[in-house]
Amino acid sequence: MSSSIWNDATVSRRSVLQGIAAVAVIGFTGIRFGIAEALAAANDKYPEEAFKQKGEADTIKSLYGKTAEKSDKVKLDAPEIAENGAVVPISVSSSLPDVTSIAILVTENPNTLAAAYRILPGTAPAVSNRLKMAKTSNVIAVVEAGGKLYSATKEVKVTVGGCGG
Repeated sequence: MSSSIWNDATVSRRSVLQGIAAVAVIGFTGIRFGIAEALAAANDKYPEEAFKQKGEADTIKSLYGKTAEKSDKVKLDAPEIAENGAVVPISVSSSLPDVTSIAILVTENPNTLAAAYRILPGTAPAVSNRLKMAKTSNVIAVVEAGGKLYSATKEVKVTVGGCGG
């Protein structure tokens, strides 16, 4: 006569499935609360006013309340010529210590601020995005590190407009 754990033990298929479900719920709850704690720790609000600004200086002032200085420790990767302004690949990274945020501005877009990121402690200060660009424009990367602002600028020539072009 053959014997198996499912027939002989007090463990039923139902109790095994319930146990698996309980472990999954506990795991997902832990992940959910971990993300919530990280977001709460950042203590940030959506920078609504900064996204409404029309110029570089006003955008940086609205976002950070101070001005940025040029730095070779901010690396801005962008194409010299973007064949399609609807999808322009932009990457920003920095070798500065204690980076807390990175912002990307496109000076000739209807709204200058294209993206703003908060960098949590222990995270690599690097972001990438595909932006829409209305026309040929300067792209500016602003990095906040150690309470100061640093920037890098590159002109990107757009041959086919992306937003409104």
